[in-house]
Order: sequence, then structure tokens, then C-alpha cells
Amino acid sequence: MATRSSKWNLSDIPDQTGRTAVVTGANSGLGIATVEALAGAGAHVVLAVRDPARGTAAAARVNGSVEVRRLDLADLASVREFAAQWQGDLDLLVNNAGVMNIPESATKDGFETQFGTNHLGHFALTNLLLPHITDRVVTVSSGMHRMPGSPRIHFDNLDLTGEYAPMKAYSQSKLANLLFTLELQRRLEASGSSVRALAAHPGWAATNLQSHDGSVLRRVLMQVGNRFLAQDSKAGALPTLYAAVQDLPGASYVGPDGLGEMRGAPALVGRSAAASDPVTARRLWDVSEELTGVAFPLSMAAERV
Repeated sequence: MATRSSKWNLSDIPDQTGRTAVVTGANSGLGIATVEALAGAGAHVVLAVRDPARGTAAAARVNGSVEVRRLDLADLASVREFAAQWQGDLDLLVNNAGVMNIPESATKDGFETQFGTNHLGHFALTNLLLPHITDRVVTVSSGMHRMPGSPRIHFDNLDLTGEYAPMKAYSQSKLANLLFTLELQRRLEASGSSVRALAAHPGWAATNLQSHDGSVLRRVLMQVGNRFLAQDSKAGALPTLYAAVQDLPGASYVGPDGLGEMRGAPALVGRSAAASDPVTARRLWDVSEELTGVAFPLSMAAERV
């Protein structure tokens, strides 16, 4: 059950002047709504996008200080290039980009696309940028991490080869986002860092994310839901923004406070037992380091059992 906050909204964002943020997947939907809010509050925001032309068009509509840089989370070489070019401090990293319920495919590095983009790309990006990050990392997950059928991390077959189903793969990737946040926070604390890792989900937000669904029937149903049930992208971005600017404990998870967490004001919410398992979180971290070749960059003051 959600812990209610006051009816927090965009006007409650504190002054962000002097802060720098990176938002992935920032040219549309939740991403551009997040950029607009942060830039509108005074932050300098980098739109990290796969298509710079679309990113530039989106940035032109933002009132505030913004810039566009190329980042393809489905290509670890692009992730490394983006991080290598970063100079100076970075107050906030928002891991927002994602793909949802797409037909079976692979990233440039050969990973199942939803797991590779939604989790592994952000895992690598976060660790490569972490020496620059001064405040927090917010990763966007989904209520779909609770999908019926006991979602889990398929360590024996992360690419779901021979058993691929779009929603199954998406659910696994969103569960991975929460486990990543949990273990990242543990490692930050153990290393003595003041940086915090948090997660958020938008509820049901009307964006173009659903338009790439591999099922025609689901696309039609989602279009109907977007019209009659969903909140708009600005409301859907509120949990991410709340996690990005409010003083919250590390590993907090923020979502809408309405029925079924589908819409409403941002509030601290719960997560599934599978998303709360520290043993699975550490195993996923180890596997992710092996797959990406990217490790946690801060010295660990202590290892916890």
C-alpha cells in the first residue's frame, strides 16, 4: 500500500539553479516531460538520445538550459563514448529510456533488446558516470515488475532464447531495474558515498512507448487505455521528479498514490518480494558486470554478507 504524500506537483520542485542533470530517452514522453520540469526549475539538462535530430527538435521546445548528446543504450560502445566525453560534476542521472513489449530482437552486443536496453545499458552508463555523480541516480521501473506469473530474473537464460514473450522480457527488465537500484544503494553506502540510488514508476502514462508493442491486440487495447484510463506524460513524470528532487532515503521507490498505482500524486510505494531480494540483486550485479565489462568504480569500504 502506498504511503501518501501531499498532492505534490510541478510547482513544488525546488530551485534547481546550478545543478546539472542527464535524462536518457529524453526526446519524447516521460523523458521530455522530465527535462522540461528540471530545466524550468533552473537545472542544465542534457538530453541523452539515440537520435540527435529528434533530440534537437525536442530541446528546441524546452524553456531553459539544455543540450543534446547522442546515446544508444542498445550499443555499449555508444554508452562508453557518452561517458568518456563527460567532464565535470553531474548532480543527477535519470535512467528513463526504455523499450516495451517489442518483438524478439537483439542489441548490437547480442543481448535480448529489452534486457539489454532497459537494464544493461543503464547499468553500464551509471557505473561509468558514477565518479562524476554528486547527488543521485533515479531509475525508471514499472508496475509490470509485478506481472502475474511470478516474474524473476532468468539467470539460466537471460535472453529468453526459445521462450521469448514480449511481456515476459519487459517484466524481467523492469524487475532488473529495481534490483539494480537496491544493490547500487548498498554499494554506495558501503563505499561511504553520499550519492543515493532511487527508483520510480509512472503508473499508466499515455506515451508512445506502447506503440512498439509486438501484439496488434495489445496496441489497440493500450490505445484505448491511453485515451480513457491513463494520465498524461507530465503527470506520469511526477514520480521520477519527486525521486529526483525530494529528500528521500536511498533505495526508495516512488509511484502514483491512486488505485492500483496507475495514476495520482507521487508517493513512496512498495515493490514485489522478488524486487526486494538482496541476494538476487547482488547476483544480478555480478552477472551484469561480466556481461558489460563495467564494474562499480568506487572503493568498497566494507562488504556485507
